[in-house]
Amino acid sequence: MQAPNIAVIGLGYVGLPLAVELSKHFTTVGFDIDAERVLELRRGHDATMELSAEEMAAAGEIHYTDQLQGMAQCNVYIVTVPTPIDGHKNPDLRPLEMASATVAQVLGVGDIVIYESTVYPGATEEVCVPVLERDSGLRFNHDFFAGYSPERINPGDKVNRLPNITKITSGSTPEIAERVDAIYRSIIQAGTFKASSIKVAEAAKVIENTQRDVNIALVNELALIFNALDIDTEEVLQAAGSKWNFLPFRPGLVGGHCIGIDPYYLAHKAKAAGYIPDIIIASRRINDGMGGYVADNLVKEMLRQGLNIARGNILIMGFTFKENCPDVRNSRVYDVVQSLQDFHLNVDVYDPWVNPAEVEAEYGITPISELVPGRYSAVVLAVAHEQFAAMGGDAIRGLCVDGGLVYDLKYVLPQEQADLRL
Repeated sequence: MQAPNIAVIGLGYVGLPLAVELSKHFTTVGFDIDAERVLELRRGHDATMELSAEEMAAAGEIHYTDQLQGMAQCNVYIVTVPTPIDGHKNPDLRPLEMASATVAQVLGVGDIVIYESTVYPGATEEVCVPVLERDSGLRFNHDFFAGYSPERINPGDKVNRLPNITKITSGSTPEIAERVDAIYRSIIQAGTFKASSIKVAEAAKVIENTQRDVNIALVNELALIFNALDIDTEEVLQAAGSKWNFLPFRPGLVGGHCIGIDPYYLAHKAKAAGYIPDIIIASRRINDGMGGYVADNLVKEMLRQGLNIARGNILIMGFTFKENCPDVRNSRVYDVVQSLQDFHLNVDVYDPWVNPAEVEAEYGITPISELVPGRYSAVVLAVAHEQFAAMGGDAIRGLCVDGGLVYDLKYVLPQEQADLRL
């Protein structure tokens, strides 16, 4: 049996940390179709900020490339490309299919293709494997094999890193499952969990984020109820949290590449099987509606306070999908911006973590680079970046006109320093 010579396809938030860890034990190729990303990594810089310059320098034998032939000598291929949804909120498997077609061009007899991208149960064998067979001319489980080991990367988290998060593994045959597991055991200090099949591993991954989505939807709905009853939601959650088994979820905007996307994959497969997943669909509807609710609630309070909404300026603080992270994928802060603009309010977005060019290209928004005191009718604290917490309530209040409002969506400030909270 040949020693693993590994290629990681897709060098984003998931693929890069994986490739660097693997390179400490195996000859590794990092492949990405973005030539600029490859050049950046060759210089030892990671724009996603998942890895520091020191961590990049600590990599082992690794070669970054955007050329297909750069991974032609590999015998294990790990696919870590995004799995988004389309405009109708159906799974968009085109990146996965394209990556599979790319791998097929260099696939050899005895090779293994492992997928880490989040999918619905069955996608690896029903969607990806047929592409590999078609474009390589090889037979599945005879000439080549497959595995699935779902990613568990948490962007921006400097505590729960790849080596100390238990890794689910699986393979298309018992022998391949053991070989896949052995590869990951070499880099995962927390250990692995070998699933009985690829479908079980796929299902385990997609329900992780579906469960979180449902729990957050419940707390979001509770926040809507408590706001209607003029009860502070955070006070209620703190009181309820005094019981040992109360789950510490908080209301908010649910975006990102996982929680706001993955439930649609499971719902899609459930519908195809003839089952309507009511709780999953209802949770997605609640969470997707929170941006509009925030905007409506703010405008109503502005009217109650006699603030002029016809020419009002609103500041949104934070645009990434979570705190202390530059990731703007599927940011639901965008929903708040759009809804406020529908009221013909002037909206500024400020976020020290984002790449402004990326935000402009993806969302058509040009973030401001400096904060102007006394300019805004309302300030919305949308993301709990450490810089915003460090500013404090007085400095944030100072950005408002006299009588302006501070709307704290993330409990960044003490209760008495915010006019509105979720």
